[in-house]
Amino acid sequence: MQAKAVALLLILAFAAAACGGSSGDTLTIYSGRSEELVAPLIEEFRAQIDIAVEVRYADSAELAATLLVEGDNSPADVFFAQDPASLGVVALDGLLVELADDITSSVEGRFSAVDGTWVGVSGRARVVVYDPGAVDPATLPATEEGFLEPAWAGRVAIAPTNGSFLAFVAAKILLDGEEATLDWLRGMAANGAPTYPSNSVIVAAVDDGQVDAGLVNHYYLFRRIDEFGDGVVAANHFMSGSSAASLVMPAGVGILATSDNRTEAEEFVRFLLSEDAQRFFADTTFEYPLAGGVPAQPGLPPLDTLATPDVDLSELATTLDLATQLVAEAGLL
Repeated sequence: MQAKAVALLLILAFAAAACGGSSGDTLTIYSGRSEELVAPLIEEFRAQIDIAVEVRYADSAELAATLLVEGDNSPADVFFAQDPASLGVVALDGLLVELADDITSSVEGRFSAVDGTWVGVSGRARVVVYDPGAVDPATLPATEEGFLEPAWAGRVAIAPTNGSFLAFVAAKILLDGEEATLDWLRGMAANGAPTYPSNSVIVAAVDDGQVDAGLVNHYYLFRRIDEFGDGVVAANHFMSGSSAASLVMPAGVGILATSDNRTEAEEFVRFLLSEDAQRFFADTTFEYPLAGGVPAQPGLPPLDTLATPDVDLSELATTLDLATQLVAEAGLL
């Protein structure tokens, strides 16, 4: 599988080389955010601009790998990613330009790259989703370390292959070190943590009474409530301790250094930070808006009240591969 993936990326690189980079009459967006999620937002932008807009949708990590292979020949003008780690990988390779001050200053510094190469546009908080019929929220621990206790054996689900879980592990490495992170992963495996393929499946399992709790991003429960309404019984718990389990991960955007459409690319970035787009993130994707003073969904605690850890999100790219290795070494894959 790995050989096939490398071969595919090489084919993409040769094709990009033949095209000679981005086209000056088409703004090309590489979107790691799903078409189902953000296509309406991009359509709104397309209606406002005098240049054609082409979008390539794929997994953020896959697009980051593609950009590394394409290099200076990439047709992309903009990378709109689901997570800071994917953006960081591209930025570390020198493929993103420093954004204008008025763009980066519109968002709190902790949600953007230190060097200004990408800016966060919406945020997703790590939470514990739980079944109130099986879990008293007063008994939930302050940090993820508490879930290693025997009382939680077999009760707390994780999604070891999911990008947001791996980003959480990458953050834990930065905060606690490699050895402590591996110990925690091994502890969860030894404690019989049920594993699922994604956040949404964990939320459904908790809501259906299949498992007591799970580590997920906050907005998956809101999406389930939007779909099923008052029938949803699961609830979110924001952990009180400052740890990787309280991480707020932004989706973000950067501009490729090889873009022939820098002005239009900046317009797209500013559009994502506009009041209309921020309201879309709050009301449609149920994420935290990060700019424009737009309030989050009712029932969500304000961002400044969350016990978010002090970690440079740009550095997640440096520990993401190690995070995957440790998850495998712990026997969770």
